[in-house]
Amino acid sequence: MPPFLAGRENETKEFKRIISQTTILENLILTGLRGLGKTVLLETFKPMAIQDGWLWAGTDLSESTSISEDHLATRLLTDLSVVTSSVVVSTTERPMFGLTTKTEQVTAALDYVTLKTTYDQIPGLVSDKLKGILEAVWPLLQRCGKRGVIFAYDEAQNLADHAAKDQYPLSLLLDVFQSLQRKNLPYMLVLTGLPTLFPKLVEARTYAERMFRVIFLDPLTEQETNDAVTRPIKDSKCPVSFSPTSLHTIWEITKGYPYFIQYVCREAYDVWVQNVEDGKTPESIPSDAIMRKLDSDFFAGRWARNTDRQRALLWVISQLPNSESEFAVQEVVEHPANKGLDKAFSGSHVNQMLSALSDAGLIYKNRHGKYSFAVPLLGGFIRRQAV
Repeated sequence: MPPFLAGRENETKEFKRIISQTTILENLILTGLRGLGKTVLLETFKPMAIQDGWLWAGTDLSESTSISEDHLATRLLTDLSVVTSSVVVSTTERPMFGLTTKTEQVTAALDYVTLKTTYDQIPGLVSDKLKGILEAVWPLLQRCGKRGVIFAYDEAQNLADHAAKDQYPLSLLLDVFQSLQRKNLPYMLVLTGLPTLFPKLVEARTYAERMFRVIFLDPLTEQETNDAVTRPIKDSKCPVSFSPTSLHTIWEITKGYPYFIQYVCREAYDVWVQNVEDGKTPESIPSDAIMRKLDSDFFAGRWARNTDRQRALLWVISQLPNSESEFAVQEVVEHPANKGLDKAFSGSHVNQMLSALSDAGLIYKNRHGKYSFAVPLLGGFIRRQAV
């Protein structure tokens, strides 16, 4: 967690508005490229919601959660049990072991065993069982003075339906929460994921468009980047700080992506500490050395998994003036970098390869006919490989 969260005031304000709903009309999606701080922001929201009277359940969503509807149900029950296990359902008395005159109190709580047993006893499909158990649990939570339950899931783009196997866990999740919210039961979804998440939800259930307030995280501005770097230094009264030139260098390297900001600052301080220990005066940021290390740590593994032909296409894309925003297939085909290849890419070939690169997590289709890099600053890394 960063010691100071810069540039997310509007997102925080919007989250506070959403959890103030008395009738849940909006759920929340935090989306954006990797390195923008979605997970950090989600962790920042958690204590706000708890302080406001909500229970907070959730974890990372792995691909295994999405294998079947039963797997998803198990995930929801497991996460719910973590926050409800202290809620007492009933208290009974029974004779103490070996004694006939003394008794002891035995309490039954809303732990996983109780939830799963009740779930199994409810007739119907998986969706009927989930709706039944969540409807039964809410009155008990309400008596404890809770406002509701937030199910918060990171990496939610891993959810998917599997029509070939007659398994629809993604649709199940949307159906269950829409049904509960229609009955004015305060169960809320907060999901974070890559930009492919929201289109996937809408494809599964068109009404998902109305269920969610989507917040797209952008990189920090240069001023916000400076604040993210300098505020923790000032607050901790650190004797070593960054000069204005160094701050601008950080901005030029990171382009406001919080992950890269933390990475560059950590590496810079590591170098400076070594200099001090060697009796040297800390100088400017060793940007070239840091970039080489960043390339090795963050980009190289993703690059190595591509075929030569895929690398050629990615190189052409990196030459586009708008490669770090969004681009169209036709722009790739018509660019001089493509025409200069021994075997230029046709439009159909580009479409096919972009689909494969999307499955590999390097490209995503953000709207009709428009694509973007799914990995931040990937274009710059590719251009550096050709130098």
